[in-house]
Amino acid sequence: MFRRIDKTADTVAITFDGIPMRVDIEQTVAAALLSQGISTLRTSVVCDRPRAPYCLMGVCFECLVTIDGIQNRQACMTVVRDGMAISSQSGARSLDEGC
Repeated sequence: MFRRIDKTADTVAITFDGIPMRVDIEQTVAAALLSQGISTLRTSVVCDRPRAPYCLMGVCFECLVTIDGIQNRQACMTVVRDGMAISSQSGARSLDEGC
């Protein structure tokens, strides 16, 4: 469904929930994960329901993920880079005691 037409694109290495993958450079995290067949990026705070990228323009906040240890990053607004560690989120974010 989401495949780049230009097959000569460079790629970068990322991980999602510990799974290594290579994705096209200069695309958003959401687009990269969708192109790998991954649609559930988090679960909702209420009822733990699966959530996927919806608007792909930063309005709906359904694509929140943890990127390099930082929670609640919008996958649709963040461009992939080499070595990026992405993980899904489950329910409400955790709050550090020292904040």
